[in-house]
Amino acid sequence: MAERNTPIRVLVVDDEPEIRHAYKQILCDTEVNLEMTGFHELRSRLFRRNPTEGLRQAATRATSFETVFCQQASEAVTAVKEALARNEPFAVAFIDMRMPPGQDGVWAATRMRELDPALEIVICTAYSDADPGEIGGYVPPEDKLSYLQKPFHPHEVRQMTIALGSKWRAERRIVRLAYFDTLTGLPNREQSRNRLIGALQAAKEKNGLLAVLYLDLDNFKRVNDTLGHAVGDQLLCVVADRLRSSLRYGGESGAGGGSSRPGDIGRLGGDEFMVLLPNLRSTVDAGGVAERLILSLRQPIQLVSNSLVVTPSIGIALYPQDGADAETLLRNADLAMYFAKRRAPGTFAFFDVSMNASALHRFTIEEQLRGALERNEFSLQYQPQFDVRTGSISGVEALLRWTNAELGAVSPLEFIPVAEETGLILAIGKWALQAACQQAQAWRDEGLPLQRMAVNVSGRQFALADYPQEVAAILKETGLDPAVLELEITESVVMADEAWAEKAIKELKALGISLAIDDFGTGYSSFGRLRHFAVDRLKIDRSFVTSITDHSDDRAIAAAIIAMSRSMHIHVTAEGVENYPQLAFLQEQECQDAQGFLLSRPLQADAARELLRRVGELGDASRTQRLRIITG
Repeated sequence: MAERNTPIRVLVVDDEPEIRHAYKQILCDTEVNLEMTGFHELRSRLFRRNPTEGLRQAATRATSFETVFCQQASEAVTAVKEALARNEPFAVAFIDMRMPPGQDGVWAATRMRELDPALEIVICTAYSDADPGEIGGYVPPEDKLSYLQKPFHPHEVRQMTIALGSKWRAERRIVRLAYFDTLTGLPNREQSRNRLIGALQAAKEKNGLLAVLYLDLDNFKRVNDTLGHAVGDQLLCVVADRLRSSLRYGGESGAGGGSSRPGDIGRLGGDEFMVLLPNLRSTVDAGGVAERLILSLRQPIQLVSNSLVVTPSIGIALYPQDGADAETLLRNADLAMYFAKRRAPGTFAFFDVSMNASALHRFTIEEQLRGALERNEFSLQYQPQFDVRTGSISGVEALLRWTNAELGAVSPLEFIPVAEETGLILAIGKWALQAACQQAQAWRDEGLPLQRMAVNVSGRQFALADYPQEVAAILKETGLDPAVLELEITESVVMADEAWAEKAIKELKALGISLAIDDFGTGYSSFGRLRHFAVDRLKIDRSFVTSITDHSDDRAIAAAIIAMSRSMHIHVTAEGVENYPQLAFLQEQECQDAQGFLLSRPLQADAARELLRRVGELGDASRTQRLRIITG
């Protein structure tokens, strides 16, 4: 309705003052028109039962015009160009066929059509020798070209303007639906691609430099999941506005490349955006724009009662070095964005050819992961954990391994993050827990001295509302005593959502199992916050243990963790013990447990069974004797 009540913008081009005056009488709010409007309003008030309603209907039906008059063809072409620059295009143009001594109407119509293909053009002539077919060849398409014979009737001009203006508006609405995102008003993927193709053509002709920025919001899914899609949509609108403002800032046509032109920003779908920077002076300018966008989006966003901080990851691809066509540039910018997000969210990265090989490897891992369970490609290895005070085995940690026919043995550091991202970790993690519990029960049935089976839990698993029920079902199915099972949750997962972590840990503890926080000391947790979590064990990250004999700071941190844990009655396991000085330090600090290559590498199930058997046969051997026998 708002668009319907907006004046129709009309351009009148005629060299005769009398004709221009006639148009003015028809299309402008002259005194006569205003007087007639007043008369009709007065009559409505006198004779209608509801005069207010009558006035409202009259206002709704009324069509107004915003008319610009030009005397010559060249002047009219300039007016069209300036209107487009202001984003205020004309809907209809009435052009006189002959305007001596300058260019004629066909010349003006041809130039206007080149500038604005959507403009509805009306050729006005008093001569019968005008050939519509011939003129249509100069000013295509013919369906946007009309003719008006002079002398014309006022109603004819008015109704033609209304009809053509309505047609122009309807086509603009269709174009917006087809090429613009309805939520943010930004160009959609198709329009952004068309804009990129045009900018590439211009860059090729001028031997210029062009950049494509691929932007993705970090953890946007969490906003939708926790606050709802309505808040997510509001967030996307704010992001779009900030992108517009950031690119307008400074008006850098050199560095930003005409950043005020439509199409320079586009929404590709979801929380992904594209920024196009044509006419760059140098690659440094593209990095500067990326930094400015990140800084702008990092500012807190207030939505209803929620204050959100959003960080974007941005990938940059450059023409000509990173690709000569739109598809290649977009793909490479997307790859660069992915690497930026993996390296550190809230940063940007330029595309590098090495990313292609890495991405191909990553995609191959994802492809092969799908179906790996069905092909029985996963297995478990078991790394013993030792009580450094007695030299006995206090437990074992089940470690997931994957061997694929095409890729061979794949490191957990490679496939676990991919499984997390794709959600495949849910099924894989469930299989690992079930297999570990089955093995633990089998060893205990043999009478082997297995006190604890530790199993790692992924963040995706831990976030499931029904995960405690899943663990309970597996314990019941395998018959394993819950006191034997210990689940290891990384510190970062716990600190990501402390309220949920506290609730989930309580539910898991109610099953009778124990819980450990893995990689402790690498995140942002503190002992004060640990009071809220009913955990049984902290695992000191291997990065501290590795350097306790070389760096006093890490030695002090490890000692403090052990001492504070003892005061809070929380057990401690030190990971990554690889030499005797490290083991001696842990014994001096009265650390309970340790694991690492010095004591034992991860073992296949048969080798772990044999080790448990040997430890069970040692009887009353001393701690030193036990460790010497175990370590060989």
